[in-house]
Amino acid sequence: MTNFDEYLRQSEPHKREKSYAWQTAIGLQAVDGLKPSDYLIETARQHIEGEITIDEVQDRIKNYYRSKTIRTAEDGAKEEADRASANITRLLGERSFAFTVAGFTAVHRRIFDGVFKFAGKIRGYDITKKEWVLDGDTVLYVSAPDLRRAIEYDIEQEKAFDYTGLSLEQIVNHITKFVSGLWQIHPFGEGNTRTVAVFTIQYLRSIGFNVENDLFANHSWYFRNALVRANYQHVQKGVKRNAEYLERFFRNLLMGEKNELKNRLLHIGNEVQSIKPNNSKHQFETLNCTLEEKALLDCIRKNPQVKQREMAGQIGKSIATVKRLTVGLVEKGILERKNGKRHGFWEVKI
Repeated sequence: MTNFDEYLRQSEPHKREKSYAWQTAIGLQAVDGLKPSDYLIETARQHIEGEITIDEVQDRIKNYYRSKTIRTAEDGAKEEADRASANITRLLGERSFAFTVAGFTAVHRRIFDGVFKFAGKIRGYDITKKEWVLDGDTVLYVSAPDLRRAIEYDIEQEKAFDYTGLSLEQIVNHITKFVSGLWQIHPFGEGNTRTVAVFTIQYLRSIGFNVENDLFANHSWYFRNALVRANYQHVQKGVKRNAEYLERFFRNLLMGEKNELKNRLLHIGNEVQSIKPNNSKHQFETLNCTLEEKALLDCIRKNPQVKQREMAGQIGKSIATVKRLTVGLVEKGILERKNGKRHGFWEVKI
């Protein structure tokens, strides 16, 4: 995660607001294993300093990638992260908000303008997504023919809800359920979590909450996994829907609590068996790794002969992302491939 703490500590409100927006926008890319380019970071700093406008930021990012004569798979991932980050920053800098189906789809369109051809379009097909936190299983999402009606229903129900007389704890509990239900609809082919996160921030602001803190920036992957757990049930495995993890996130966000937000606690296997206490701290807290790298290491520890295709399914990422993560871990000296590609295995060096 890129850190703009030097701006957050400054007294100028406009710099502080811009830095919060950029930290959130960049942090949200982690839900899809994306990292921004160094060029985007430098451009963001110029925007925070007031040297360039958000229009100029977006133009520079567009021209930066257009000027590349040779493009790699990594360039494609960074372009998505850069464009989406700039677009989210623009959205979070605005105070207008439409709590409607059109407003919700417009958030997706504006975040992924120039990224996805289907930006702002409700999917016309059914989807599944393999989740690391579910051992490769998927949440059951709303079927394509019912998507628009499902969004309309959730938004209309929320509009009609009366918060009068509720305690802050009751309000947080209700918001947890609303956001969980909206996410479970999953109306877009890609980018649902980032869209729900931005829409949620805008909605919370519209009803009087100040959400300018680092929760979405630093815990976006936890936010997504908590949404998964809130919407997953498997009777035969003894796993029930559990919104407790998501509520912890919102209690921290809206009540200022300090609940522990650890991704490993959300894995369905940890409801029955926790990670070994003699090495859990070393594995998950002291390594200089991203959340995705930590998930990959957990996967490899369980099965050193696991294939990259299987890793992708278990952690819910693409094979290209898995390859990038393994290369990075090898370069850090944390991971090593033994006995060749065909008959070999992975060894975690720590």
